[in-house]
Formats: sequence, C-alpha cells, structure tokens
Amino acid sequence: MKVGEVIGSVWATRKMEKLSGFKLMLVKPYQVEIGKGQGDPFVAVDTIGAGIGERVIVVGGSSARGAAEDSHCPVDAAIIGIIDDMEIHRSDG
Repeated sequence: MKVGEVIGSVWATRKMEKLSGFKLMLVKPYQVEIGKGQGDPFVAVDTIGAGIGERVIVVGGSSARGAAEDSHCPVDAAIIGIIDDMEIHRSDG
C-alpha cells in the first residue's frame, strides 16, 4: 500500500467495458517524510469516492484488480481508503 494525494479527475469518453462505472482519479505519490505530494502522478481507479485534495491509500497490481472486484479488469492502481489523519513518530537516534 502507498499513500497518495488526489490532484485531479480523469475523464475518458471511451474506455474498456470493464472500467465502466469506475471514476478515474489522478494521484500524486505523497511523501510522508516531507508532508507533501512529490513524484510523477498516476491514474487510479476510485473504489470509495475520494475527492480532489484528499490523501488516500492506494494499492497496485493484483490487489488493485481485487479492489475492482474483477481479477481480469485492466487496473494497475486503486484507491481503497481516505486518510483522515497520520501520526509519525521519529527518533533522533
């Protein structure tokens, strides 16, 4: 699982039938250490109704296909959770 930040929506007027009914979101990897999104954005299927600006939990590969409830669905990333808060404990060791 990875943490990401939803930065936009993706509209596709034509897409594979198995993707019908899924909202596609543009997600930027979220760097917990620095507290902001950083890295190349990617498209993820939204399985829970995330909104722009929300931090989310994203799974990839077969876990993403499982989240889409179809092992043959062409999904590489899926949003499976919306993060309310994170607490990070650092040691200065």
